[in-house]
Amino acid sequence: MLSTPEGRFRLLALAEAVSWAGLLIGMFFKYVVVNNEIGVKVFGPLHGVIFVGYVVVTLMVAHRWDRRTTIWALLASIPPFGTVVFERWAQRKGHLDEVRTARD
Repeated sequence: MLSTPEGRFRLLALAEAVSWAGLLIGMFFKYVVVNNEIGVKVFGPLHGVIFVGYVVVTLMVAHRWDRRTTIWALLASIPPFGTVVFERWAQRKGHLDEVRTARD
């Protein structure tokens, strides 16, 4: 999965959604339940790093996409779980089919 940009995109799309969930849960505990910041302190930076990784990997595979698809992929990183929705759509439409080299 990590050997191709498409595989890295799929992994980071899922990881970005999971880190969003962790951050949302951390914010819930911070502001609603116990006023404890540990969840936000852990998942905030983690989500930030994964978000940047998602953007970088998106730009790595964007050379095969049209501008509209690339913009949708980048916008999908903003709402919670949008990256998973985009990844599923892109997979179904063939945007994440791995490029085969002449050796394959």
